[in-house]
Amino acid sequence: MRRKVMMSVFVALLAFLILCPLLSIFAEAVFQDGIFSLGPAIATIRESENAAMIGSSLLLGLLVVITSSVIALPLAYIFSRTQLARYRFFDVIFMIPFMTPPYIASMGWILFMQKRGLMQQLFPSLSFITDHFFSLGGLVLVMSFHVFPFMMTMMKNAMLSVPSSLDEAGAVLGATFPTRLRKLFMPLLTGNYAIGALLVFVKTISEYGTPSTLGRRIGFEVFTTDIHRYATVAPIEFGKSASLASVLVGICLLIWMLQNYITMKKTYSLIGGKGGAMHIRKLSPPALAAAVAFIVLVIFFSMVIPLFSVISSSLINLRGYGFRSGNFTLGNYVRLFTEDNQGTGALAVSIFLAISSASIAAILGTLIVMAIRRTGRRTGQAIEAMALLPEMLPSIVLVLGIMLFYNAIYKLIPIYGTIWIMVLSYVILFLPYTVQYVSSSYSQISHSLLAAGRVSGGSPAYVFIHVTLPLISRGIISGWMMTFIIAFRELVTPSLIAPTNTLTVSTYIIRQFEQGSVGKGMSMAVICILFSTVSLLFLNKVILRKRH
Repeated sequence: MRRKVMMSVFVALLAFLILCPLLSIFAEAVFQDGIFSLGPAIATIRESENAAMIGSSLLLGLLVVITSSVIALPLAYIFSRTQLARYRFFDVIFMIPFMTPPYIASMGWILFMQKRGLMQQLFPSLSFITDHFFSLGGLVLVMSFHVFPFMMTMMKNAMLSVPSSLDEAGAVLGATFPTRLRKLFMPLLTGNYAIGALLVFVKTISEYGTPSTLGRRIGFEVFTTDIHRYATVAPIEFGKSASLASVLVGICLLIWMLQNYITMKKTYSLIGGKGGAMHIRKLSPPALAAAVAFIVLVIFFSMVIPLFSVISSSLINLRGYGFRSGNFTLGNYVRLFTEDNQGTGALAVSIFLAISSASIAAILGTLIVMAIRRTGRRTGQAIEAMALLPEMLPSIVLVLGIMLFYNAIYKLIPIYGTIWIMVLSYVILFLPYTVQYVSSSYSQISHSLLAAGRVSGGSPAYVFIHVTLPLISRGIISGWMMTFIIAFRELVTPSLIAPTNTLTVSTYIIRQFEQGSVGKGMSMAVICILFSTVSLLFLNKVILRKRH
């Protein structure tokens, strides 16, 4: 009886936190003055500018998938099947673009490529590239350089699972290397590639940071920027924002279903009972030189240019003098902490939000995992699906739902317009991290250990505190740290529902950049990057200690 009550509480809690905001979006889209009608939603979608925006979003997603594939697939092959695979430090290097907030990377590109920007100051003869960059092609490149590590990692792991014996069999039968690559190697990876491409597509059409900075500059509107505009810019039109959000949710869910189908039907079991050494292909000197050149180019464009631009801009004293000797200073950092109350306030707010949301998510996520493991299969799967739902949906959609739902129940729960609505939003958005990490740790615990604790007379609470909790602590810490890192630099939530005059690190950077105070904005951006990087390294160190 107690277990059923506990399950009911968790189902009700997750439904209130996650499903109710989502239902609020659909209700806002199809109910007008309490009357159900699809007319306004259809009219919104059919408006010429919105129809064009939907087409632009889908086109952007497709182009980013193609471009990131061109970048990721060669790298995945190089670091899985050639002699360069032994240089494992590249795995860490190529995660830097993915860990750098996309809005900061896009600002770095803008500062580098704009008229009288860093590129024109350093290489005046290349000024003709500026006009070509501020176009759809430039937007695609910037977004591709952010997401390609995701596809590269997925495809690298898939390539490592292809037994060398298959390639050797093809060679014995007389197939040339290009033929084996085309007819043997690539078909086995089709399912994995399709999954990676779909995930990249969803991430692209759900991204807000780069379209809001670079996309708006070139007049290229997408789902996220239009949803944000309708919800924040007068005249406020929540109905239109909800209608577009509903379409975006429908596209994402359709793609997730397609991904599940591919996972079930189009992937192959390539690892059997027999072991086999991975045979590394030794590249010829020209091929090795080409591979190294490709790696250097990718690192240069994905990391060096945006980070160089951000760091350089934070050190420039007078923008009018530009990148020249004698015009560098640490004054922007000093003023950020001594003269600018907004900057220190934004740091304090971001740290508070990151710590509080990570702590609440860690506690709630751990309790959810424990509930899932102690209940029936179907009920547990339902609870887990609700807990992981925020990971499958665009952040801007959930935040919009939270806005609508908690505004509607303000008299019952008066947190809308306060800092606590941001804490709640962060917890909802990032709860899946804790659930996934803790669930992974719990799955490695042998049931015999828990049974031994109970047989020895330990109460459920005693077994949890002295047996289960120490064994899943690594997962809890990992989930806490990931939530902390991502919450610290979150952009969508504070840009939509932050209380008046409340800035976070992300909104402070955006405001300074838009107002022309580039030095202070980029100083905060450097701090954000360093903070995220150091936190990630600390997380890796903690995980390694726990393993030992």
